[in-house]
Amino acid sequence: MDGDRRGWRQCVLAGAVFAVCMAGTTLPTPLYSLYQEKFGFSELTVTVVYAVYAFGVIGVLLLVGNASDAVGRRPVLLSGLGFAAAGAGCFLSATGLGWLYAGRLLSGLSAGLVTGAATAYVMELAPNGGNSRATFVATAANMGGLGCGPLLAGALAQYAPWPLYLPFGVHIALVAGSAVVLRRLPETVRERQPLKTVRPRRPALPTQVRAVFGPAAIASFVGFALFGVFTSVSPAFLSQSLHVDDRFVSGLIVALAFFASTAGQLAVGRVGVGRSLPLGCAGLFLGLALLAGALRWDLLPLVVLSALVGGAGQGLAFRGALSSVSAASPEDRRAAVISTLFVVAYAGISVPVIGVGVLSGPIGLEGAGLVFIACMTLLVSTAAVYLLRLSVRART
Repeated sequence: MDGDRRGWRQCVLAGAVFAVCMAGTTLPTPLYSLYQEKFGFSELTVTVVYAVYAFGVIGVLLLVGNASDAVGRRPVLLSGLGFAAAGAGCFLSATGLGWLYAGRLLSGLSAGLVTGAATAYVMELAPNGGNSRATFVATAANMGGLGCGPLLAGALAQYAPWPLYLPFGVHIALVAGSAVVLRRLPETVRERQPLKTVRPRRPALPTQVRAVFGPAAIASFVGFALFGVFTSVSPAFLSQSLHVDDRFVSGLIVALAFFASTAGQLAVGRVGVGRSLPLGCAGLFLGLALLAGALRWDLLPLVVLSALVGGAGQGLAFRGALSSVSAASPEDRRAAVISTLFVVAYAGISVPVIGVGVLSGPIGLEGAGLVFIACMTLLVSTAAVYLLRLSVRART
């Protein structure tokens, strides 16, 4: 009993470290308008600054995504915390646009290192038979941490002094505390190898996975793209079109999308893996429709609803996508296939978001948002039709 209690305590502490790291990646969200005023850049630049993060994540996933399997969980997590602190330091010291690019890139490197290693670490620290609860801890830490970033920054920017400095100072303090906690936790990788044994991962797609991978990848791409737009340009839309200048409200709306995603992922256990991907596609479709209504008629309640419904749809779709792709993959190539799915998902955070930024100049932010919604709706509808055909084929 004491061993189980100690194991759960260690599992929760590892989850807290995970959450702190992920919170840093969304911390700047409610602050971009302040940086625009300070440095005088366009909406396109905001989206590029945001998307640099995804390029950092993809680079780490492809080059050293399996590093923690070789050198151990704790060294990789400590490196991730180091990159998180360096990224926050760049924002804290920012005197020009280059600092913001560097900060976002370092945040991406941090997330790329931490996401896989921390998820595995949380699962391994849990006592025997605790996989379900450990999955809850890892999911809540990941998406909950992403949600807490804009919530913390929005609250500090609105109600405390030094809005461009205090959030990052607080985060550096949290990262330092997390490093102390991590040093006290045990290593779970028994047979460690030197870093030189780590090899880059090539995206891989065995033949038997391809039928499942198509709709799973499309749904993941659309879900992450929806999050990308929410976290990069929704504060600007709230301010310019809805005249919502309260940064805490902006941060809260973004946070709701991540919290709803957590709920969607946790609901997979009840609705079943087989139904979670089509239900997630339906949620994404409805979330996009609500966002279109919010842009068309400038209605704040529709923005909130789109965050909740779209976030839940993303959670259902992504967990269902991961489960279906993992189950269809050969055991010796499963890690490479999952890595490929993550690369597609993080491409969704970058490419469409930059497209919105490019279009916001000639046709305005609302027009660019509606074009984005039309493209994503077409994609998610294609995935839904393909899933329906697969289901019919399986029955016959």
